[in-house]
Amino acid sequence: MRKRTTRTARVIGLMSGTSFDGIGAALVSVRGCGLATRAELLAFETFPYPAAVRRLIAEVSSPPTGTVDLVCRANFLLGELFARAALGVARRAGVPMSRIDLIGSHGQTIHHLPTPGPLASSRYPAAGRRVASTLQIGEPSVIAERTGVTTVADFRPRDVACGGQGAPLVPYVDYLLLRHRSRGRLALNIGGIANVTYLPPACRPDQVLAFDTGPGNMLLDALTSILTDGRKTYDRGGAIARLGFVSLGQLNRLLEHPYLSQRPPKSTGRETFGVPFAKELLRYLRRRAPSLSVADILATATAFTVESIHDACERFVRPRGPIDEVIASGGGCHNRTLMEDLALVLAPVPVRTSADFGIPVDAKEALAFAILANETMAGRPGNLPSATGARRAAVLGKIVPGRR
Repeated sequence: MRKRTTRTARVIGLMSGTSFDGIGAALVSVRGCGLATRAELLAFETFPYPAAVRRLIAEVSSPPTGTVDLVCRANFLLGELFARAALGVARRAGVPMSRIDLIGSHGQTIHHLPTPGPLASSRYPAAGRRVASTLQIGEPSVIAERTGVTTVADFRPRDVACGGQGAPLVPYVDYLLLRHRSRGRLALNIGGIANVTYLPPACRPDQVLAFDTGPGNMLLDALTSILTDGRKTYDRGGAIARLGFVSLGQLNRLLEHPYLSQRPPKSTGRETFGVPFAKELLRYLRRRAPSLSVADILATATAFTVESIHDACERFVRPRGPIDEVIASGGGCHNRTLMEDLALVLAPVPVRTSADFGIPVDAKEALAFAILANETMAGRPGNLPSATGARRAAVLGKIVPGRR
């Protein structure tokens, strides 16, 4: 009797996070599905957004400036840019699009409201019950049309429809790729928002714990831009923060933020820790701590990211089991000041990066959405209810057929 073979697919994963930096595109060889998944990163490229596009995304993400006509046009514009990123990574890898089997696109989140609430306006009393919602743009029909490749997108809404937070979704891929029989692993991603996935030794899917810990790079980037009048959009390598001193009093005040003590499952975003929060923080500091320098403010904000991660580990993770190693990824890994401080507070637990496991720190989330798209096409759930709070595991995303 012949053995049944498992086909290997070439899948492009596309990801743009809450920092609005640009589009990460990963070309991934995926074999099998579910627990049998084997993935190999073939190529990865980052395609930065032009400054005008970053401003546009910021505008459509911020009520009341995000008018419906602007959101409508931005949705299709970003679809074009996501398609170019897919074409670009395939071209740079020397793989023709005719040999690409699938594209998985996260899109660009412009609003995330995972906690049920009423419509903001009192003019709609008949609209009914409280609802949770999330919105990602980057029209997948445009991606499928420009590339000719079947595209899976809009992964988060199905989880929200199942009563979940719609985030985080990468923990399912963490479970597939990083679980270990004898070691407790903490997968830490520091993007605009920081999030963790805890994988206890020899864990089952329902034992995985994952949630957003609080701000990652988002608050640092916003403060840097405001404090330098736009001359810098981020603190490269944490160089400015390294020159400052942490204000313990202001750090302790930041650590009283109610999100930090909220129990998982939970997720957050720009609505909580974005530009409005940064502006409010600066107004407060100018009144209460006017002697703080720019470097002191950034040092204190960097410490806030570090300590909120540490607090989450102590408060929610350690009661679940041992943390034998931390595996970090995301843009925050390029901030030397942040990473060195993180290693100090988490010691003696070693802090490694996903690069040690063959996944560049900037590529992990794009790779994850390639795998999630593959799961969708296999008819398999891509969420972990233990992470998102959904009532059940569900097949995620919407499928737009390609031309072939």
